[in-house]
Amino acid sequence: MIAFRKRAFAFVSAIFILGACSSNSASPEPKKEDGEKEKKETYTIGVTQIQEHPALNEATEGFQKALEEAGLDVEYDIQNAQGDNTANDTIATNFVSANVDLIFANSTPSAQAALSKTTEIPIVFTSVVDPVGAELVESMEKPGGNVTGTSHHHPDSIPKTLEFFKEELKAKKIGTVYNSGEQNSRAQIDKLKKQMDDYGLELVEATVSTTADVKQATESIIDQVDAFYVITDNTVVSAFESVADVTTDKKVPLLAADIASVPRGAFAAYGVDFFEVGHEAGKMAVKILTEEAKPADIPAQPPKTLLFMVNKKVADTIEMDIKPEWNAEIYEE
Repeated sequence: MIAFRKRAFAFVSAIFILGACSSNSASPEPKKEDGEKEKKETYTIGVTQIQEHPALNEATEGFQKALEEAGLDVEYDIQNAQGDNTANDTIATNFVSANVDLIFANSTPSAQAALSKTTEIPIVFTSVVDPVGAELVESMEKPGGNVTGTSHHHPDSIPKTLEFFKEELKAKKIGTVYNSGEQNSRAQIDKLKKQMDDYGLELVEATVSTTADVKQATESIIDQVDAFYVITDNTVVSAFESVADVTTDKKVPLLAADIASVPRGAFAAYGVDFFEVGHEAGKMAVKILTEEAKPADIPAQPPKTLLFMVNKKVADTIEMDIKPEWNAEIYEE
């Protein structure tokens, strides 16, 4: 088993402003060679994120790291909608009015709002389950338009999770809570339901509208299920500890669809590293800003690696043995 090295999940919200320095000398500018493009000294990127929680925060960190590694001077305007779709639209409108060089949209609602406001400013998204279903791109291979980015949905994540429920936990009824108003969530629930029949599993669901509803919704179905699963629903993940408190108290195994939820109280998760997903999106942004490629010509990408992580403290609390054959990364506080 592999020991998991903890990463700080703090949200990078600092704004880096790198201004050009003035000089009293009036030395002539260097002459450009024929065909040489004049590059901007500073790029302005509007960052729009639907809510603040560790998974999305890590994606933003990864995006910024890629720009830093490329040596680009960037001024970030980082805005968080706090789950409010009206605020989400306002953020997108303000970025368009400011004529930013690029919009980084972290979540499905953020990307949809940005695209509804501009077809001219490049948009790079991440943390999107189904870019085609969300009508952000024409296809993953040929996005078209002014949008491209990275999905956080690994095609094996749901099958692996369902197999674990059936084979390792011997569960039959799986509980879940989600916001039916999120396209991102509806896409995952549809995938989940279609595949559960193959494993002989039944989904017991409760829906919420706000983070304040999450604990009560979890409590309403916890006695009906053998295990619990939280998809990458931004509303629920923002209140993940509420779900974890209920499931742990009842000793019901809780699996999450993102690795960042394991330190927050999930028993285990098949998921992706959101930092890496954001980092890949950042590399796309570098190509766009330096005019190496246009969004329409950069294929949207699914995550490359699926990870499995187990929280040892939660496993001990709910009296679950961690089997060596799981080959899991172990999170220990």
